[in-house]
Amino acid sequence: MAFGRLERTTGPQPMSDINMTPLIDVMLVLLVIFMITAPLMTSSLKLDLPKTDAAQPADTPSYVSVAIDPQGKLYIADEAVDAATFAKRMAETARKNPQTEVQLRADKTVPYGQVAELIGVVQKAGLNRIGFVAQPTN
Repeated sequence: MAFGRLERTTGPQPMSDINMTPLIDVMLVLLVIFMITAPLMTSSLKLDLPKTDAAQPADTPSYVSVAIDPQGKLYIADEAVDAATFAKRMAETARKNPQTEVQLRADKTVPYGQVAELIGVVQKAGLNRIGFVAQPTN
């Protein structure tokens, strides 16, 4: 009677590579979550900037006062000017002294876009020190 050889078969070798597919899936899900929630977090901020208890006049030696009214008219030191004259005078001020501070007074009903455009004109002229003037609450 012949006995067959009992052979030992080796089992499957352990896998030594990391499976990246689940990690990539989790990262993509997190990316989608952050893409959806990031815009929602920034739009929830409500501001009422013109009212402040800490509004103190600045003691800057060189400044120019700029204002914008609810109709969008621009003023330099209480003198009404058009947009071209405004840009020209800001450029002249920057040429004389680039460290001049611009003290911006804007009515609280002025849209933010107009204030941003005004700041852009001032910065394009070469003046980077801009201060926002607010009325103290009494």
